[in-house]
Amino acid sequence: MSTATRHAIAADYVFDSAVVHRNAAVVIEGAFIVAIAPREEVAVAMPLRALPDGAWLAPGFIDVQVNGGGDVLFNDMPTVEGIRAIAAAHRKFGTTALLPTLITDSPEKMRAAIAAVQDVVDVDPSVLGIHLEGPFLSPERPGVHEQRYIRVPAAEDGALLAAPRRGATVVTLAPERMPQGFIGQLARAGVRVCLGHSMATYAETRAAMAEGLTGFTHLFNAMRPMSSREPGPIAAALESPDAWFGMIVDGAHVDPAMLRLALRGAARPMLVTDAMPPVGGSRTTFALYGGRITVRDGRCVRDDGVLAGSALNMAAAVRNCVQLLGVHLEDALRFASAHPARFLGLDHMLGRLALGYRADLVAFDPIGLEVRDTWVAGRATAV
Repeated sequence: MSTATRHAIAADYVFDSAVVHRNAAVVIEGAFIVAIAPREEVAVAMPLRALPDGAWLAPGFIDVQVNGGGDVLFNDMPTVEGIRAIAAAHRKFGTTALLPTLITDSPEKMRAAIAAVQDVVDVDPSVLGIHLEGPFLSPERPGVHEQRYIRVPAAEDGALLAAPRRGATVVTLAPERMPQGFIGQLARAGVRVCLGHSMATYAETRAAMAEGLTGFTHLFNAMRPMSSREPGPIAAALESPDAWFGMIVDGAHVDPAMLRLALRGAARPMLVTDAMPPVGGSRTTFALYGGRITVRDGRCVRDDGVLAGSALNMAAAVRNCVQLLGVHLEDALRFASAHPARFLGLDHMLGRLALGYRADLVAFDPIGLEVRDTWVAGRATAV
């Protein structure tokens, strides 16, 4: 095919998820990567975008827990327009793919959210599926979730969640409250089942993992803490190389010392934002369940001080991972791209810069992690 249909992006540093290529270019044709080559080997006739000196080019960030952005809350606007507004807001911060996340709500709202994602998943490549955080949670660990909507699943819930659909489905639940076989039903249908907002014991967590649970939503937050005689879900997660855990690295949700300890375990970390409407938006307050949430000192809090999601974006999460946790930049980038892609079963097409992978990229300044540009399926997006 003619090089006229191709274009290239060149940077001083190109991180492909495994190694850093110096003075290299990513060659894109349509929505896909066709080569990573030394900059001087790119054909003269091919359009070339050269990034500023010192810039990095890396796989676009993938966020599996996004409640809102751009002044939109998914629970309040479970529509195609709402989802696209949220995705556009997060692209400013290097997130090229995400799961809009519905927190605990009514059955009608769940069905509307699932339907909206189905309508958009084949239209906007930034939308990979849906994350349902609740309503099958523990009333003892609700966090900001509305108690009146928390419930035990019925047979029709299993049928709804396990039904064939396009895109990924993640469900966060409290395994100790699930009917026998419910987790296995979801796992066999390809749903990624996560523990969250749970008082599960260590034994109950291990039993859920044997049934197919693989993820842990915002590890440490809203779950039974570890103790000497009851290690709970945190220990069960961290000793398992087959477990994936989300971590909100904003300095508020979890003390950095605890996250540094978690990174020494066998489980695999993913950066998530748990973002709320102020991310990429213009307002510092929003409504949730009829109450007011305010951004104070970089945290989203209810009037009684309870955390309500976060004001974190993925670029800041990567930066904090380096600065607060002492993680190498390359590892932090993997936590934001390759790891969530693998958790979702999409590591054959996302999370790396390699031949045949979708051309989702982020360009940034490595000092402040300021995002310069993003590309989704080969197309530049406004930042």
